[in-house]
Amino acid sequence: MKLANTGHLLKGTTIPIMQCVHPAVLPQLKQQYSCGKTVCSSCSLMDGNAVKAILFDFDNTLVETSRAGGQAIQKTSELLKTTLALDDSTVISICTKFKQKLLHESFDPAAGKSIDEVRVGHWEESIKETVGSCSTPSPAAQCYYMWKKSRLEVLSLSPEIRSLLKQLRGRYKLLLLTNGETQTQREKLDAVGCEEFFDAIVIGGEYEEQKPFLSIFNLCFDMLGVEAKDCVMVGDSLDTDIEGGFNAQVRATVWINSAEVAVPDGSVKPDYTIPTVLELPGVLAQLK
Repeated sequence: MKLANTGHLLKGTTIPIMQCVHPAVLPQLKQQYSCGKTVCSSCSLMDGNAVKAILFDFDNTLVETSRAGGQAIQKTSELLKTTLALDDSTVISICTKFKQKLLHESFDPAAGKSIDEVRVGHWEESIKETVGSCSTPSPAAQCYYMWKKSRLEVLSLSPEIRSLLKQLRGRYKLLLLTNGETQTQREKLDAVGCEEFFDAIVIGGEYEEQKPFLSIFNLCFDMLGVEAKDCVMVGDSLDTDIEGGFNAQVRATVWINSAEVAVPDGSVKPDYTIPTVLELPGVLAQLK
């Protein structure tokens, strides 16, 4: 983890000292700081490089979307077994194909299909590619809505993260910046109920470009009335969150690396790496 240069510190704190002084308090202050610096207690302790805003990713940063998706797949697997009388390996194959189609999904609202229709199609294709045409009506729609409902039911913002966001909201401007199709992300946000913690929410699917493109970061800065150097970007994706923050020249990028894996060769390097967003206050303390 990279450590920020905090300069001369007050005893018992990690806030940088600004060089300013009132003559009346100079003797006392000189006695307090062994480095010889003096500070005016009536002036702000924060310099022009203070963090003013935090941009948060959503999926797998604030909520465990991957875990929720895994549990939803398990429930959908049971549905497939009972409706099509399939063995475990065949069901696993169908679900694996669906997850791959979801991962590489390219949704175009101009194509005339809703995201629900597209994802029912993912299940339909996955079933046909694995077992061929079904003699009975395809359970693709049942599979999709079971998966969708189950995933939304599992998604949650933990009490600890709620407390963290509430604490941070009192000191910083907070913005939620998430990639993804509008309906899908709105449904997840509604299920979690986190809007109260943010000054603004930006869903990439509602704009021409998503993370890591610079345009959406500039949009966020404008919405908050801050500059890039005032902001910290926090997210779990090196390719979108960290690279996007790096290209936008934010004050710092913070990678949520829950799997504790090494940064791949050729990838952008985060300024800070932590296993959970709950450790973010420690990073912010270093950036003061």
